[in-house]
Amino acid sequence: MSTQPADGERFASFEAFYPYYIHEHSNQVCRRIHIVGSGLVIVAALLGLFVNAWWFAAMPLIGYGFAWVGHFFFEKNRPATFKYPLWSLMGDWRMFFETVSGKRRF
Repeated sequence: MSTQPADGERFASFEAFYPYYIHEHSNQVCRRIHIVGSGLVIVAALLGLFVNAWWFAAMPLIGYGFAWVGHFFFEKNRPATFKYPLWSLMGDWRMFFETVSGKRRF
C-alpha cells in the first residue's frame, strides 16, 4: 500500500507504514538530502561522544532540517514525522541503511 489509511485510521504496523514512507520519498533529490542528513547525524553523534556533548543537541536540527528541506522544496509534501514520529524515524534509518548497503538506489 502506498497511500495513507482512510481518515481517522492509522497504519497497523511499521511494515504496513514503510511502503507509504518510501512513496513519500519518491523524489530522488529528497531521498538524497535525507541520506546526507542522516549521515551527518551520525557524524554529530560521534562528535558528541569524542569532542563536545553540545553536538548531541545538533542531531535533531541536522536530521529534521535536511529532511524537511527535502520534503518542502523537492518532494512538495508534508513530512510523515508530523503524524507518525516514531515510524518516520525508523523509516529514515531503514532507508539510510538500505541505501548505504546498496539495496536502495541513491
